Amino acid sequence: MATDTESAAPGAGTNFGVPNEKMGMWAFLGSECLFFGAFISVYVLYLGGTGDGPGPAIFDIPFTSVSTFVLLMSSLAMVMALAAIQDGDMRRFRTWTLGTALMGLTFLSGQVYEYTVFVEEGMGLTTSAFSTAFFVLTSFHGVHVSIGVLMLGALWFMSFTGRIDTSQRSQTAVENIGLYWHFVDIIWILIFTVVYLIPVDLLT
Repeated sequence: MATDTESAAPGAGTNFGVPNEKMGMWAFLGSECLFFGAFISVYVLYLGGTGDGPGPAIFDIPFTSVSTFVLLMSSLAMVMALAAIQDGDMRRFRTWTLGTALMGLTFLSGQVYEYTVFVEEGMGLTTSAFSTAFFVLTSFHGVHVSIGVLMLGALWFMSFTGRIDTSQRSQTAVENIGLYWHFVDIIWILIFTVVYLIPVDLLT
């Protein structure tokens, strides 16, 4: 029979056999899907509302494709980081965690550069309904990437202080942050496809 201490231990499972922390992360990600779904729908709704400002023709698809590739590769790095801590190799874990964070920063730098170019070419946040929908959608995703980078940086730092080690609790924490990071990447694939790849006439 489990003691009170055992039942309250970190990582205790739910009735579904899933740790509470992981169930909480899945619930959070599910709620975020609703937000992103709403913002993507608004973007599609206002595709034709460019007014006197530029429209989707302003997008630099090759440049954004490179940024997208970098973000996708960061998911692979996150998988390697989780595998490293599960193998008890903290040095390799730190390397892959830092690599994931740096690739996330590279993606964000590309997004900032893209915004700068758009503003210079006459497409600002309030230029038109279309531009507002675009900036709100992509920047909302950018905020999520930024949060992910901060969490990865915290993992990397705490691995030196002993707060992240090879224990099951630490592995669960890394796995949950990995779930969040993969979610951010998958959402970007959807955004990239809808915003940059699908022809406008198919969405309007």
